[in-house]
Amino acid sequence: MTALHLWLRHETRTTERRTPLVPSDARRLIESGVTLTVEDSPQRVCPTEDYAAVGCHIAEPGSWVTAPRDAVIVGLKELPDEPAALIHRHVLFGHAYKGQPGASALLRRFLAGGGTLLDLEYLVDDTGRRLVAFGYWAGYVGAALALLHHRGRLTAPLRPTSKEELDERLRAVAGEARALVIGALGRSGRGARVALGVAGADPTCWDLAETRDLDRPALLDHELLVNTVLTTSPVPPFLTDQDLDDPGRRLRTVCDVTADVGSPLNLLPVYDTPTDWDHPVRRLREEPVLDLIAIDNLPSLLPLEASGDFSAALTPLLLDFEVDGAWGRCRERFDAAVRELGAGEGKPSDG
Repeated sequence: MTALHLWLRHETRTTERRTPLVPSDARRLIESGVTLTVEDSPQRVCPTEDYAAVGCHIAEPGSWVTAPRDAVIVGLKELPDEPAALIHRHVLFGHAYKGQPGASALLRRFLAGGGTLLDLEYLVDDTGRRLVAFGYWAGYVGAALALLHHRGRLTAPLRPTSKEELDERLRAVAGEARALVIGALGRSGRGARVALGVAGADPTCWDLAETRDLDRPALLDHELLVNTVLTTSPVPPFLTDQDLDDPGRRLRTVCDVTADVGSPLNLLPVYDTPTDWDHPVRRLREEPVLDLIAIDNLPSLLPLEASGDFSAALTPLLLDFEVDGAWGRCRERFDAAVRELGAGEGKPSDG
């Protein structure tokens, strides 16, 4: 069997500091016989020289387009618009299976080149549980930003920081807050609860039982909402425009950790574009005031902690890359999406 060649690409999004593989795990892969090429990236939280020191080959940013056809291109966020035809197997968060903007265009690029999307969101065990995720840190950062804003202490533009520095800021605004975390038992919900706890807030915690029959007046009676639920099947929305116009609404700050904008399954369909590091907060209503935070790469604000945890979970799976299991399920989901595009039953090449 041909040795696995992984190619860690530079992220083109300027606010993306995370990496799916940290140098210590890169060393582990190389010692197991994997060839690992790493593109230089001045914004990646781990310096390029640290990868070179453990035996990685170093390449120019964006050079994955000319990588050997059998190389597996590993990244996190969106691919650049070119090339139009994608010939490789790509590991990333594709956001291509729920009708999001640009989803069909991305899938057609894979069809054009014979490549394959192995979407990290669909890298799951045989019960459907996700095996790699940034969820904990997304929830942690999202709740922290929401609380800081609620206390009038959030400054923009946002900048990457460390957990120690963020916790210091949270402790500086400590006190009770009438906060609600939806999806409280999941990874993101757990992170949100911990961050709120650092600031001395004891949030109301809702999960499946509470959202099956949503108590909308109770939701609107909270001052701060952190939503961490990302659904894959139709569910009644948690907030509607009508709720926002309720004159008795106490809700003032909403953080949508999922930022599932453009999806028909969006549980907070009260906004149509995410916020970002330069403009992290958007006002949705003036009277009574309601502000939104919906940043789609929250964990990149704690890039070292988030990358270390993610890499630790991904590395064992990459060591079993050619084994069916979770990667086979990823491929099956891609094939299903291709069929949904009306591309027929033929399967594109693995490269």
